[in-house]
Amino acid sequence: MAREPEFVLRYLAEVEELAEEVLAGRRQIVDLDLKRNQNREALRALQKDPDPSDKAMVCFGNMFIQLPKSKTKEMIQKDQEHLDEEINQLRKELRVKVNRLFEAQGKPELKGFNLNSMTHEEMRVINQILEGRN
Repeated sequence: MAREPEFVLRYLAEVEELAEEVLAGRRQIVDLDLKRNQNREALRALQKDPDPSDKAMVCFGNMFIQLPKSKTKEMIQKDQEHLDEEINQLRKELRVKVNRLFEAQGKPELKGFNLNSMTHEEMRVINQILEGRN
């Protein structure tokens, strides 16, 4: 009988730790997605900028640097690619963490949760097929 409270406490601690990992992963995805949206806004602003000069002011930390617009766009696009990769990796890890949490809680694994989004190439092919039918 003395072991039951210890077992319950260990169980609850494990479930809480797994839940914290899931929440931290979700929070990190939201933060990275916010940065990705800010980058998207910056790229749009650079494209719409009517200023004929080929320079843009870029903020790095707590200082502003004037860079060529082409270099600025290139840097932001590389950052976007890196953010996309990082978000996709975090989502894959999150699936595993959620399944571990469900397993620890004695719930069945989520069905359909391991789906992957289609790539741009796959979407292009689907659209070609659909356009061919019309």
